[in-house]
Amino acid sequence: MRFFIADDDAAIRSMLTHIIEEADLGEVAGEAIDGMYVDSHLLAAKDIDILLIDLLMPLRDGIETVRLLNGGFRGKIIMISQVESKDMVGSAYALGIEYYVTKPINRLEVIGVLQKVIERMKLQNSIQEIQRSLAGLGIPSGLGAAAPPPEAKSIQTPGSFLLAELGMLGEAGCKDLLDMLEVLDAHHKQEALEQGFPPLQLLFEQIARKKLGQAAAPDSVKKECKAAEQRIRRVILQALNHLASLGLTDYSNVKFENYASKFFDFTEVRKKMLELESHLAPKQSQVRLNLKKFIQVLYWEAKQLMG
Repeated sequence: MRFFIADDDAAIRSMLTHIIEEADLGEVAGEAIDGMYVDSHLLAAKDIDILLIDLLMPLRDGIETVRLLNGGFRGKIIMISQVESKDMVGSAYALGIEYYVTKPINRLEVIGVLQKVIERMKLQNSIQEIQRSLAGLGIPSGLGAAAPPPEAKSIQTPGSFLLAELGMLGEAGCKDLLDMLEVLDAHHKQEALEQGFPPLQLLFEQIARKKLGQAAAPDSVKKECKAAEQRIRRVILQALNHLASLGLTDYSNVKFENYASKFFDFTEVRKKMLELESHLAPKQSQVRLNLKKFIQVLYWEAKQLMG
């Protein structure tokens, strides 16, 4: 990975460079003392993958610099600042930054954030390779539909990739989850998610009516909602089993580190690991699944992978 650092503090630039190179995350290919000296042409010429930029700089601040990049930079952006104003942080995320790191610089935090960003970039590249391979074979990239044009990418493609990563794809319940992603994406496009995620019951009703038709009888919809919830609960439990097994085999497994605490409460992951170690029967399990958290994380991770 190739990094570019824009910060008016030479000590911060030096510290970040040392952290990146010592952790073997890549190389720092360029620096700037102010956002005034950063543009998409410079970043492209240096083949930059990740831009680390300070929020407050004397001539042109980080938010204005990112705004002026205006999509011309195809890499990832991490904002760094002592300022913790919710409005400023919100403005930065609205412009498409990947993460926000606060000063004073914490070595472990920086390494953790950069590793997450690098892993996400690798996942996106993998999805693009899958799409290219499917297109070369004449196979639609969506599930059961013609391949969408680039400007109308289906959230089902990254959703399917994530389900495969979690050891779930192809199982009963996956189609329900992918249908939920489409429902949530529709809400997002209408800006409805700004008011929060819709209740799970509403999601179940919408995917039930999608399957049965809008004219389906209320009793039929209610029955399908219960069936869908059971399918989803079973397949999410399978994902938990898969990740817990990976953790037992190798606690530093990349998938275990990246997904376990993200999709599940780690206390529940640990419970499942102990149950697997003791060969506890499934009926005796004390693990509790948080369906809402899993679905929300799946949606936002899929949206991130869409770029």
